[in-house]
Amino acid sequence: MTIDTHGLRRLFAGWAQLMTASKDVLTELDSVVGDGDLGLTMSDGFAAASQYAQHSDERDLGQFFYQAGKTMASAVPSTMGTLMASGLMQAGKAFKGRESMAPDEMGTFFQAWFDGVQQRGKARPGEKTFLDGLAPAVAVLTSSQGSPAALAREALLQAQHGVRQTTTMVARHGRAAIHGERSRAFVDPGAMVAQLLVQGYFNFVQEREQEPLC
Repeated sequence: MTIDTHGLRRLFAGWAQLMTASKDVLTELDSVVGDGDLGLTMSDGFAAASQYAQHSDERDLGQFFYQAGKTMASAVPSTMGTLMASGLMQAGKAFKGRESMAPDEMGTFFQAWFDGVQQRGKARPGEKTFLDGLAPAVAVLTSSQGSPAALAREALLQAQHGVRQTTTMVARHGRAAIHGERSRAFVDPGAMVAQLLVQGYFNFVQEREQEPLC
């Protein structure tokens, strides 16, 4: 079953709900290494993107993702808000002119999100950022070895592992880098955002799997 912009409304709504439910967790993590506003930024940013998705009649996937990203950027013009918006807008470029996508193309979607964030933030995996939570999941989703449900489940497990691995890394970017070696012990809040993105996708796949075929 292909995915179109109508179907993506549920995915965006799920992300908004997850970010709101995790606002306190993200705030707590960010208060250790940052300025403590990540929970509010992500909940407001994804709420804005979801609001666009629910009311948009856009059928072009590229425009849909791009405009959702622009809406997020306007709603939360902070560093992390800009990075997340850049990921969505890059996904828009990847799917320009398309009205549907196959489930196995979600790897392409998340790869584009990864690329957009990396290009804007100039970070690399291993530097204790959002990328360290998303990179392991992207590797699974682009492998195409298994059903969408199996891939989504494994991607989530790998994202969770990526988040745990950030406690072995020294931060190289943002306020966390000020802590130097002391940052090694902290979970990276950006990586946790990546885990929540993959969690939202996993939930989306699970719901679609349970839908009747007719």
